[in-house]
Amino acid sequence: MGKRTAIVGATGAVGTTMLSILEQRDFPISELRMLASSRSAGRVIATKWGEVTVEDLATADPSGIEIALFSAGGGRSKEYAPKFAAAGAVVIDNSSAFRMDDNVPLVVAQVNDHAVAEHHGIIANPNCTTMVVIMAAGPLHRAAGLKSMTATSYQSVSGTGQTGMDVLTHEIDVLGKDHELLAKGGWTEPGSDVYSRPIGFNVLAHAGGFTDQGYTDEEWKLVNETRKILEAPDIKVEPFCVRVPVMVGHGIAATMFFDRPVSLDEANEILGSAPGTQLWDDSKVPTPLDSAGIDDVIIGRVRPTVGDPGGISLWTVGDNLRKGAALNAVQLAELV
Repeated sequence: MGKRTAIVGATGAVGTTMLSILEQRDFPISELRMLASSRSAGRVIATKWGEVTVEDLATADPSGIEIALFSAGGGRSKEYAPKFAAAGAVVIDNSSAFRMDDNVPLVVAQVNDHAVAEHHGIIANPNCTTMVVIMAAGPLHRAAGLKSMTATSYQSVSGTGQTGMDVLTHEIDVLGKDHELLAKGGWTEPGSDVYSRPIGFNVLAHAGGFTDQGYTDEEWKLVNETRKILEAPDIKVEPFCVRVPVMVGHGIAATMFFDRPVSLDEANEILGSAPGTQLWDDSKVPTPLDSAGIDDVIIGRVRPTVGDPGGISLWTVGDNLRKGAALNAVQLAELV
């Protein structure tokens, strides 16, 4: 039987991906509603379930909605998600608003599905970076008990939404007009203000906003969300988040140590059967381009640690708009 379903933030990068995934996976919908800010209200969007007119979130009545997929930003989630839940909807929220709330489960589908049952109307989708690395860390943790992880992310601009993708396109166009200046200096600022420094033809060791101890909020998400998802508050996580000139697909290089030594053969056996992933050998190194548009997280460069033997280093890439956001939200809706 179909569910009365809503997409909140329907016209954004993640919201549009949510719609396409709902269609691709034949999610059972009896009625689809699409909500966004007043700027997008009135737009008519063609869907598998007919044409749907986008409603203004600020004035919409949530009555009757059974499942609400939220990707409208933390502020709107804090304001409206409790209202939708109070009206009877199960809210699956893609923002950071409720992730660390003790009463809200934080769930990566195929890693900690059991946590869905603990919801009280709202379920939180983890950060897209955490999601990609947890698809590898979760199965290894279940087998050997994750003790510590050093994780460096290489995050695409779509993590900032459509705005980030537009900025990268603009900056590549502006900065690419004179390659000699890129090599020898003398380039001019491309005139963008989304990131603290240019991202076109560049790498920016700054993703998110700076918070405690000189770490960004993106880096703290890797610490806190990993512990909550894996139900292991003592895991030591050393995070470093970097923005790279990639449209879609986050990469994470991670080194992990466990309660006992883990061999390369054991790691490959575990990761090779991990749901929702592909394990690639070194003959083909996974890249964000390989991950864009697919559901699986790709794991590669798996190798034993050399400086301190007994651990495992690896590389994961995943589509941050799909598994990192919209796909996981839909998978959680399927679990509900």
